[in-house]
Amino acid sequence: MHSSALPTRPCRASVDRPAAPGAGPAAVLSGARRRALRGGDRHTDTAHLLHSLLESDDRARAAVGDPARVARTLGYLVQRSIGYGLRWQRTVEGAPPRPGHPARRGSGPHASAPLSPSAAGAVAAAAARARRRGGEEVTGLDLLASLAAEPTCRAVEVLRRAGIDPAALADRVASRLDMCHRGDGPDGH
Repeated sequence: MHSSALPTRPCRASVDRPAAPGAGPAAVLSGARRRALRGGDRHTDTAHLLHSLLESDDRARAAVGDPARVARTLGYLVQRSIGYGLRWQRTVEGAPPRPGHPARRGSGPHASAPLSPSAAGAVAAAAARARRRGGEEVTGLDLLASLAAEPTCRAVEVLRRAGIDPAALADRVASRLDMCHRGDGPDGH
């Protein structure tokens, strides 16, 4: 995934509210890894990516919907250490279960939180989306569309719990990215 900024001529997130630029994919990944390490998680999963993305990217928040939906989604993400998220602690997202081999939790100063197989797939899919647009930099919207399009990932489970249809979100964001690339977005770019 490329680091740094969004395309130089970004589309507006909505007609009513222009979005401020996102933090960039490298910042989203870094934030997700920090969140995983703080939580003692062995891997950075798609829920960590979604959480970091929604915290740092105005366009991603606008795509998810109104502020109440965003708040509800962030509420579920914050509570991952209780309730439904507890069952995630002993598994690696996207990896086949290995009987008798629970996932170890990271610890110590040299602990890292590599991407889970599902998170790595979402990051690769986001990069592929950007390449299909002609080699543009990966944006938070690329990552959001890729996360929402993976039906079995943890980010999709969180979106569903928050009352958001992940497939509709993925389609809406993909259409938005295509419109912006063609130059017929609502802001004329």
